[in-house]
Amino acid sequence: MRNRITTLVLLALIIPIIVLLLLDLWLGSVYIPVDHFFDILTGRSDNTGWNYIVFYLRLPRAITAIITGAGLSVAGLMMQTLFRNPLAGPFVLGISSGASLGVAVFVMSSSVVTFFNIEIGYFFGAGGQVVASIFGSSLVFLLIIAFSSKVRDTISLLIIGIMFGSLATAIVSILQYFSEPELVQKFVIWTLGSLSSTGWEQLGLMIPLVCSGFVVAVFLIKPMNALLLGEENARATGVRIKRIKYLILISSSLITGSLVAFTGPIAFIGLSVPHIVRLLFGTSNHRIVLPGSILLGAMLVTICDILSQIPGHSMVLPINAITALFGAPVVIWIIIGRKNRKIAF
Repeated sequence: MRNRITTLVLLALIIPIIVLLLLDLWLGSVYIPVDHFFDILTGRSDNTGWNYIVFYLRLPRAITAIITGAGLSVAGLMMQTLFRNPLAGPFVLGISSGASLGVAVFVMSSSVVTFFNIEIGYFFGAGGQVVASIFGSSLVFLLIIAFSSKVRDTISLLIIGIMFGSLATAIVSILQYFSEPELVQKFVIWTLGSLSSTGWEQLGLMIPLVCSGFVVAVFLIKPMNALLLGEENARATGVRIKRIKYLILISSSLITGSLVAFTGPIAFIGLSVPHIVRLLFGTSNHRIVLPGSILLGAMLVTICDILSQIPGHSMVLPINAITALFGAPVVIWIIIGRKNRKIAF
């Protein structure tokens, strides 16, 4: 009976996501009357300007919000399970810092890096920032994989990831100090996070990468449930700890690196959403928490995207500022109420 109720609740979460998606398509700097809006959705509108706004500007942004919320939540869930740490998030291993370093090198060197006197910017053009982000996050990920073969316990691996992040942040700070103010400003704007910089072409690359990480996460549900009992107990049940650790690292890094490349670093979602789902369903079972995190994460980032829009005005608030309003109270709640909760991490 309880499983049936849980399934119904998970399915019910799809309804507000659809409603929020429609709101995200309707609201924005350009006001579209409700009747005309539904004409656009049904293909009966002949207003080319409004059609373009809805289908080529707002719809890619709304889909990006859904994918980003779902992806960061899943990555955060896997990190918390691997490290058995409630404050672990998708950026805990320095993947985000590596992506920031790649973008910093690209942006603050006037978007031109020479290798054998060949300008990389010539080949990558406007997509160079995305390439640089993926390269930076992949570099940190490969370093972590190399060290993980020499480190047995996950706590040491967590500390190494944090140190990699600190090193990348230090290099970024040095680049900012020696760069021109307008280039620093461009980089800082990227770090604030944005969902509006992706179009259909970018989504064509982002969605397969993130969905690949989802597929790996689904196959890891049973081993991750075993990890909740501790590595020794999980090993006693036949779980190959080293292999599972690699797969979790690959999946979470693939998701995080892909999203950061297109949206910038968006904080708090991956950290807070898994805890909200555990509280909502009263369990840490990944068969429930994983789909719950996907749905609730998609819902929350879509809400944040709607709140970041200022109707009738071209100004859009940084998405990181909105996600912090949701995430920061949850982190405080985690720290204060941790001793009173019996749900395993």
